[in-house]
Amino acid sequence: REQLLLFCNWSTLGVCAALKLPQISAVLTARSARGISLPSLLLELAGFLVFLRYQCYYEYPLLTYLEYPILIAQDVLLLLCVFHFNGNVRGAVPYLGAFVASWFVLPLQKWTIDLAMNLSTFISAASKFAQLQYLWKTRDSGAVSALTWSLASYTCATRIITTLMTTSDLT
Repeated sequence: REQLLLFCNWSTLGVCAALKLPQISAVLTARSARGISLPSLLLELAGFLVFLRYQCYYEYPLLTYLEYPILIAQDVLLLLCVFHFNGNVRGAVPYLGAFVASWFVLPLQKWTIDLAMNLSTFISAASKFAQLQYLWKTRDSGAVSALTWSLASYTCATRIITTLMTTSDLT
């Protein structure tokens, strides 16, 4: 049991350290954000932020959520790339401001952080749905990275295992 937990935690951290790099590389190589859904990216970033804030609020062990600051930094970089290649880097400022503000607003009341966490699964699913819908609509995968999606699936599975083993928090 302990070996499985260690393997899942460390492999998740390792994969997450490079999770968005194939996607960022694809965008930079193509010099285009074609195929990337902005709403999907914003929803994913919101989900990551909620999860990180929830874990911090309840003071869970750092190893159970250490990848989230890394993922958030990579998503912010990808967000800036999307706005850059769409010709409007300043357009990212209101979104980044909203994310920073939510960091401070979420834990003001216990029920708000709990509600946000309960909704985070739907937010994450909506993010993936928005990306798939965008791909279907445009019929163009553009700079979307299948490797990134595969790695993300692995980390989701391992994080479910580690969270249940470490905290027994079903939320």
